[in-house]
Amino acid sequence: MKRLMALLLLALFSVGTLTACNTVAGAGKDVQKAGEKVEDAAK
Repeated sequence: MKRLMALLLLALFSVGTLTACNTVAGAGKDVQKAGEKVEDAAK
């Protein structure tokens, strides 16, 4: 039973980590696009 709980917690942690990674990557792309718009407006 302890092994099952440990595996379940590990799986939940892994999914949370991967989701957070994708979210940060998406936010980085959004910031990059905004920076490009500001750069274009400055030209």
